[in-house]
Amino acid sequence: MVRAALLTAPGRPLELVEIDLPAPGPGQVRVKLAAAGVCHSDLSLATGLLRAATPVVLGHEGSGTVTAVGEGVTSVRPGDAVVLNWAPACGSCHLCSLGEPWLCENSAGASTEPYAALADGTGVHPGLGVAAFAEETLVAERALIPLPDGVPLAAAALLGCAVLTGYGAVHNAARVRAGESVVVLGLGGVGLAVLQAARIAGAGPIVAVDVTPEKEELARRHGATDFLLSDERTAKGVRQLTGGHGADHAFECAGRASTIRTAWSATRRGGRTTVVGIGGKEDLVSFSALEVFYFARTLSACVYGNSDPVKDVPVLAEHVRAGRLDLESLITDRITLDEIPAAFDRMAAGRGGRSLVVF
Repeated sequence: MVRAALLTAPGRPLELVEIDLPAPGPGQVRVKLAAAGVCHSDLSLATGLLRAATPVVLGHEGSGTVTAVGEGVTSVRPGDAVVLNWAPACGSCHLCSLGEPWLCENSAGASTEPYAALADGTGVHPGLGVAAFAEETLVAERALIPLPDGVPLAAAALLGCAVLTGYGAVHNAARVRAGESVVVLGLGGVGLAVLQAARIAGAGPIVAVDVTPEKEELARRHGATDFLLSDERTAKGVRQLTGGHGADHAFECAGRASTIRTAWSATRRGGRTTVVGIGGKEDLVSFSALEVFYFARTLSACVYGNSDPVKDVPVLAEHVRAGRLDLESLITDRITLDEIPAAFDRMAAGRGGRSLVVF
C-alpha cells in the first residue's frame, strides 16, 4: 500500500489515502518518488478546467528511483535515477512520423485506464499518465527518462515539465537568438524557466511581467533585466523598453485570453508571440482582420516546449552541470503531500515559484 493524494471528483478537496499499487507487469516500471512539482496543470485538473477520469492521483512532474521492472524492460533497472515523462511519444503515429513527438496522438493513453486500486477495489487513474503525487508510482518504460549524472535527484523533478516546457518554448518553439528582445508574461514555475532560458540564449532586454510586485526580485534573479506590473499599460511599457518597437518575442505563460492579447500587443511588428499557458475553452481571444495583416506577427502555441524529452533532458542536464541553469532557485516552497492544497492556493493567488513535494 502506498500513500497518495487522491482527487475523487473535480472541485473536491484532495484526500490522503492508501492505494494498492501492483507489481510491474510486462513493459512496466515501479518508481519510488523523490520529489514532485506542483504544476498549474494539476490545479486545472483539480478544478475541472482540464478533464481527468476519477478517482485520480494527480502530479506529472516527478523524479525518483526505480525499485522494480517488469518483463521486457531494458532501458532502466532497479536503483536507477529517473525523471517522469508525462507525454511519452509512441514513435509510430502520424505526428511522430512528422518529427513532432510533443503532439503524439497516443501519449495520453495511460491516463484512461486504472493503474492502482483503493482498499475497496475501486480503480484509481494516474493523473496525466504518471501519478506523481504519491510515494510510489507505476508507469510504462517509455514514460521514464534516465537522469544524467550531476543533477540533484529532487530538483530534477522540474525537468519533467516546468523547465522542459520553458526551455523548449525559447529554444525549440520560438528559437530566440542572441540580442533579441523578450517579454515573459506570468512568472510561475514555467515563466521563471522561460526567463532562465532567454538568458541562456543571450536575449536582451528580457522584460518580466506579473500581477504581483513581489515577483520582481525573483524575476531578476532568473534573468530579467526589467520588470513591469501587469495592467492596461503593459504593452506600452514593453515598447518603451524596446526602442519603441515592442519585443521580438513575447511568451504568454498564464493561460488567459487577456494575457494572450497583451502579449500580442507587446510584440513588435513581424515578431513572434508564443502561448505557453493552458487556458479554458470558453476564454476567447479576438483580433481584427486588419491588425493580423498589418502587424504581420506570428502567433503560435507551444506544447510541452515542443520538446523531445529523450533528447532534451540530457541537454538541460548539461546546462545544470555547467551552472547556466539553476533548478534550486525555481523552488520557493518545499512541502509534503498534505500541503498540496496550500500550494494550489498560492499558485491561484500568484505567489511564489514552484512548490516541490519532497518525499
